[in-house]
Amino acid sequence: MKTRSSPLVALVVVAAAAWLHAQAAPQPARAPEPSTSKSAASNPAAPAVSVSEAMLKGLAARSIGPAVMGGRISDIAFDPDNPWTFYVATAHGGLMKTTDNGGSFSNVTEKEGVPSMGAVAVAPSDAKVVWAGTGEANDRNSSGWGTGVYRSTDAGSTWTKAGLQNSRAIARIVVHPTDPNTAYVAAVGDLWNPAAIETSRPQASAERGLYRTADGGKTWKAVLQAPAPDADNVGAGDVAIDPQHPDTVYAVLYARRRTPWSFLAGPDATGGRDPGGIFKSADAGATWKKLTNGLPGGTGRIGLAVYAKDPKIVYAVVQSDTAGTSNIDDVTSKSGGVFRSDDGGETWRRQSTLDPRPFYFSQIRVDPGNDKNVYVLGFMLHVSEDAGTTWREDRFKNVHSDCHALAIDPRNSKRLVLGTDGGIYQSYDAAAHWAHVDTVALGEYYRISVDNGSPYRICGGLQDNLNWLGPSATRTKDGIVNSDWINIQGGDGFYCVFDQDDPNVIYAESQSGEAHRLNLESGALKRLRPEPAEGQTAFRFHWDSPLIPSRHAKDKMYLAGNRVFALTNHGESWKAISPDLSAQQVDRIMTIGSGAETYGVVFALAESPVNAGLLWAGTDDGKLWMTEDEGAHWSDLTGTLPPPAKGQWIARVEPGWKDEKSAYLVVSAFRSGNNAPLVYHTSDSGKTWQSVAANLPSDWPARVVREDPSNPNLLFAGTENGLYVSVDRGGVWTPFGKLPPVPVDDILVHPRDHDLVVATHGRSLYILDDVRPLELLTLEIEKEPAHLFPIAPAFGYVPLPGWVDSGGSAAFRGANPPVGAVLNVFVKEFTGDQISLAIAGPDGRPIANLTAPGVPGFSRIVWDLKPGKDVLNDYGGEGQKFVRPGEYEVTLTFGKTTQKEKVKVEMAKGLETR
Repeated sequence: MKTRSSPLVALVVVAAAAWLHAQAAPQPARAPEPSTSKSAASNPAAPAVSVSEAMLKGLAARSIGPAVMGGRISDIAFDPDNPWTFYVATAHGGLMKTTDNGGSFSNVTEKEGVPSMGAVAVAPSDAKVVWAGTGEANDRNSSGWGTGVYRSTDAGSTWTKAGLQNSRAIARIVVHPTDPNTAYVAAVGDLWNPAAIETSRPQASAERGLYRTADGGKTWKAVLQAPAPDADNVGAGDVAIDPQHPDTVYAVLYARRRTPWSFLAGPDATGGRDPGGIFKSADAGATWKKLTNGLPGGTGRIGLAVYAKDPKIVYAVVQSDTAGTSNIDDVTSKSGGVFRSDDGGETWRRQSTLDPRPFYFSQIRVDPGNDKNVYVLGFMLHVSEDAGTTWREDRFKNVHSDCHALAIDPRNSKRLVLGTDGGIYQSYDAAAHWAHVDTVALGEYYRISVDNGSPYRICGGLQDNLNWLGPSATRTKDGIVNSDWINIQGGDGFYCVFDQDDPNVIYAESQSGEAHRLNLESGALKRLRPEPAEGQTAFRFHWDSPLIPSRHAKDKMYLAGNRVFALTNHGESWKAISPDLSAQQVDRIMTIGSGAETYGVVFALAESPVNAGLLWAGTDDGKLWMTEDEGAHWSDLTGTLPPPAKGQWIARVEPGWKDEKSAYLVVSAFRSGNNAPLVYHTSDSGKTWQSVAANLPSDWPARVVREDPSNPNLLFAGTENGLYVSVDRGGVWTPFGKLPPVPVDDILVHPRDHDLVVATHGRSLYILDDVRPLELLTLEIEKEPAHLFPIAPAFGYVPLPGWVDSGGSAAFRGANPPVGAVLNVFVKEFTGDQISLAIAGPDGRPIANLTAPGVPGFSRIVWDLKPGKDVLNDYGGEGQKFVRPGEYEVTLTFGKTTQKEKVKVEMAKGLETR
C-alpha cells in the first residue's frame, strides 16, 4: 500500500488512479451532508436517473480486511519449478497465487467471475500449465458452486474455459506427469439437486463422475460414472494417479444429497444401493475394476493418496456405516477408517478406525519420501509415523480447526502448507510448528453492524471464525492492520449489535441462537439465549439466527428462532412475541448434528425504520409474516408471494426507510434448483409483489438488498458473485465498487458518514466511502456538463508514521481513506475539457488549484488541506503547512460550466497551521 508523500501540494486522484487504494491516511467521521433541493429523495416519483458501469469506475471500494483470520480453503498446489510459488483454491474467494512464499497473494481468476474453487493442479512437466476446478466439493450448507474447469498456459495470468461447465463442484484434478494436456477431473456434481432435475436448466449439473481429457480440455470423456438409476446422485469424490505408470488411475465414486433439513451420503442417498467405492483402471480409464478385498461396503466419502516412491502403496480414508453411525464428535468409524494397500489396491488392510466427520473432510496424504508418515485431515491434523496405525495429536498447536487441504513439498517433505476454515498455515518441520499466513483477506462474513464512533467501528461474524470488532479507519500510515481487530468470541459468528449507551458493550450471536454480551473493558461475558422451562416445547434456532437492535427503543433487541423474542435489560430479560412462525413440517425438524440442518425457523427478521412495532419475519421453509403491534397479532403473507418464491427460503426482508408500506424481499431458491436472483418489492405491505431483479445475472442468486436511508430510489444488492447498484428502484442494476467476484452477504449505509460498508463471504470487508453523489444524483444533474456535489467536512491531521516504511511488505494493510477534502465531480460526457477546481480561503484569497481529466461519470479529487505550490514561494516562505480551520470555497470549472460549493475544514488539536 502506498503512503502520502510529504512534499505534495495537493493530491489529485481520479477514477483511473483508483484513489481509494492509493492512500494510507484516514478520514475522520463526517457530519451529515448539506441540504440540497436536487436530492432524488425529495421526489421519489421523479423520472429515473441512470448510470453505467463506466460512469461508476471512479467510485471504488477499499479493502480493509481483516486478514487476521482466513477463510475456508479447498485445495493447495505447489509450482514444481519454484518452491516459493503455490496456488490456493478458496471456498469463496477465488484462486490465489503467491510467488513469495505467502508474503503476498493475487487473485488470478478475478476476471473469470467465479468465486468458489474446488481444486487446483499444476502440470508436473510444465509449471506454466495450471488447471482450476470451480465449485467447492465439501458438503457444507454454505458450500459454493462453480462453472466448470479453467486452464491457464501462462501460470495463471490468463485463463481459457476448459469445459465441464455443468459439473457444479470439482473435488480433484490430477495432471499426467509428462503430458500437460492430459488430465483427470473428479466432478462430484450439484450438492442439492439430482442431475435428472438439473438437465432441464441452463445451469444443469448432469456432469458427474470422472472425466478425462487428452487435448487440454477441448474435449472430455466420462470414463467412470455410476450406472442407472444412481447416476443422478453419484459423482467422483477423488482421483489419484500412479506417477510412474500414469495409465494406472484410482478414483472414488460417492453419492451425496443435501436438503435444507438433512444430509445423506453413500447408500442412504441411493436407496440402499452401493454404487460407490474405490475403482482402479490400468488403461487410462478405458476399463475399471471396483476394489473390494479388505475394504468395507456401503461406502460414503473416501480420500485417496498414492505413495510417490512406490506407487503400489496406496492409502484411503474410508467412510462406511455398515456397523453403525457415530456422532459428530466421534472421530472414529465402526467399519470405516484408514486403509492401506501394498499391492496397488488388490488387497487392503485396516490400519485404524480414524475417520473424522467424513462429509466435511475425508482427506489423506502420504509423505512423498516416507510411506510411514501419513496425515489425515479432520477437526485437527492427525499425524502418523507408523503407516496410520497410531496418531499423534501434538502436531496441531495454535492452528485453526477444520482442515481441508494439505500440500507436501516434494522437494522437502518437512515443508507443509495446510488449508483450514481459518485460512493458510505453513510448517517447515513436518507439523511440529506452524506459521499462520495472515497476508491475504479471505474472511467469510455473514453479517455486520456499525457504531457512530469517530472513526466508526465495524462488528461482524464470520464462518467458523467468531465475531470481530475493528475500525473503519486508523490515523497511521500503517493502514488498518490485523492487530486493530478484536475477537469478541462466538463460534461461527453472525449478527452483532452495539449497545446504544455504552461503547464498551457489544452483543453477538453464534450458531443456534447462542447470543452473548461482552464488555470490552472488563472482559465479562454473559450468555443470553432464551431457554424454555423444563417440560416445555424446545425452541429451535437456525445456524444463522437474526439478532437485530430495535430502531425505536434503546434497550431492546429482537432474536428469532422458530419464534421471535424481544430482549430487554441488556439482553438478560426476554419475551416471546410470536408463536411458531414456521410451516411446522414435523418430518423436517427432527435432524440432529451440529445445528446446521435445523429447519423451520425465522431466517429473515427486520423492523420498520418508520413505525415502532412493525416487524417482518421470513422463514427458511417459505413463510412470510408481518406484525404492526410488536407481535400481538401476526399477518400471514405467505399466500401473496409470487410463484417462484413459494415454498422457498426467505433470505432477507428490507423495510422501506421512508414508507412503512414499502419493503424488499430476497428469496433464495438454489437449493431447489433455481439459481435466479429472486428479488421483489411491495408498496402495499405485502399484499402484492413485483420483481425488481431486472438484469441481475440470471445464474447467481441474490443474498441481500438494501434501500439507501436517504434516497429510496437507490438500492444496493449483494449476490453470489458481487455487488450491484440500482438508481431507479431496481429497474436496472449495475456492477459497483470494483469488488472482486465474491458472494456479498451483507450491506449497510452508515447513517452519519454515508459510507457503504460491504461484507463479503470470501474476501472480508470493503468500504465505499461517501455514496452521497449517488444519493443526490438527479436527472437535472445528469444533464449538466459537469457537477460538483456538496462536500463533506474535512479534518486535517498528520498520520502517525507507524512501521510501514520499515516493516517489510509481507503484511496485510487495509486501506484508509485519504486525509483531506474529497471533491466529487460528475461529468456528463467527454469534451476534451479538464476538471479544474479552485480553492479559496475564508477571505477569498486563492489557496490551491487542482485539475483532473474530464472522464465521463464520477471522479474523486482530494485536496490535502494545504496551499498549492502555485500560490507559494519555494524560497523564504512559510512552507506547505495545513490551512487554518474555517469555511473554504471550491469552484468547479469545466468548459463553460462553473459551480461553487463550500467545505468546512477542521484541524486536529495542536496542529500547526499557516
